[in-house]
Amino acid sequence: MEQKNREKIPPLKFQNIIGHFRTITHHKKLVRRGCFKMGLYWQGMTHDLSKYSPVEFWSGCRYYQGTRSPNAKEREVLGYSMAWLHHKGRNRHHFEYWVDFSTRNSDAPFGVMPARMPDRYIAEMIADRVAASKTYRGTQYQESDPLKYYMQAKQKLPLHPYTQEKLEQFLHMLADEGEEKTFSYIRHDFLHR
Repeated sequence: MEQKNREKIPPLKFQNIIGHFRTITHHKKLVRRGCFKMGLYWQGMTHDLSKYSPVEFWSGCRYYQGTRSPNAKEREVLGYSMAWLHHKGRNRHHFEYWVDFSTRNSDAPFGVMPARMPDRYIAEMIADRVAASKTYRGTQYQESDPLKYYMQAKQKLPLHPYTQEKLEQFLHMLADEGEEKTFSYIRHDFLHR
C-alpha cells in the first residue's frame, strides 16, 4: 500500500515551487492584515509559519494547483495529507487543533471530543478563512464566500458548540455586513468583553 502511494506522488516542478511560495506568502500577508485590524499583532506576524517547514512546503509544491489547497490534492492522491497533519497540530487557529479523545464522554463519536477554542484563535480563524477565500477566488471573491465554503462541510465538522456558534456568527456577519464591520466588532466587542 505504501509503495503504491509513493508511485502516485507527483514530481517537483520549478513553476510549482514558485507558485506555491507566492500563494502561501500572499495568503499570509492577507491574514496579517486581517489580524492587525482585529488587534492581533503577534498572531498576524506568526500566522502559518509552519507552511515554510520542509514537510508542508515541499508537499505543497508537489500538489500545487493554484486554485485550492494542495492538501486537498494530496488527500485525493494518497488518502491523507501529511502536510495537513503537520499543519493542524501546530496552528491553534484551526479547530482541528482543539480536537482530542475523551475518556469521560461515552457519547462522543469514536471518543473524539472538540474543546472550546480561545477567542483570539477564533478571531484568527476568521481572518484565515477570509484570506483563503480571497487567495483562491481572486477577483471573483465575495464576502459570502467563507460562509459558503463553511456550509459545504458544516455537518462533518467536530466543533465545540461555542466555537461553532462564534464561527457561524462571524461568517454570517461577514456575508451580511462586510469585512470592516465584522473585524471591527471582533476587535472592539468580542475580544474585549
